[in-house]
Amino acid sequence: MPSVIEAMHGGLIVSCQAYPGEPLRDPMIMARMAQAAVEGGAVAIRVQGIADIEQAVQAVQVPVIGLWKDGADGVFITPTPAHAAAVAKAGAHVVALDGTRRPRPDGSTLEECIAAVREVSDALIMADCGSTEDAVAAVAAGADLVGTTLSGYSGERPKTEGPDVDLVREMCAAVSVPVVAEGRVHSPAQAAEVLAAGAWAVCVGTAITHPTTLTRWFGEALASVQPVAGA
Repeated sequence: MPSVIEAMHGGLIVSCQAYPGEPLRDPMIMARMAQAAVEGGAVAIRVQGIADIEQAVQAVQVPVIGLWKDGADGVFITPTPAHAAAVAKAGAHVVALDGTRRPRPDGSTLEECIAAVREVSDALIMADCGSTEDAVAAVAAGADLVGTTLSGYSGERPKTEGPDVDLVREMCAAVSVPVVAEGRVHSPAQAAEVLAAGAWAVCVGTAITHPTTLTRWFGEALASVQPVAGA
């Protein structure tokens, strides 16, 4: 495999995740989803949960970005050193974790989370950020990549309807590591837009791998139209 960062350059990362309780919430199903995404041209896969990471690493021959969501509020993306180490041990090539400056649930620091990964593997670190200030701090802490994942969710920036293109530009100008555009990329045109804005790679999840949401989008569009009588 080429270097993980080079392998992702200019390409599409596909996030294969299903929410708890959904029909597709199964590690084997997500692994198959990852295989389908790679067949379509994905240069890397992003998955959530230890079992999902283990299955994805076996299923595909592209870099796997792993994370562990624990909780639903505040810092819950790979929130502690223990979570970070577990993701690395599961085989993730890149460990994604909350890279904001918000307090972590166990009182640990981003530096400590990164150190926990370095102790058990040579996995890279992707810091999911909500602002340029987050990205700068995350790079100083040792992150290898930064993402716009938490733009609109951490309280520092408004939630844009589509991807936060301005943040992509700002982060690219502020840090020397690759910037992954992630969050509300809902169309190929938007993916191309953020790549043109300077992103190293683009991560798309819902618009590719979440059929429940995709079905809802189509249904809402149809509901807004009055059917032709007798058709």
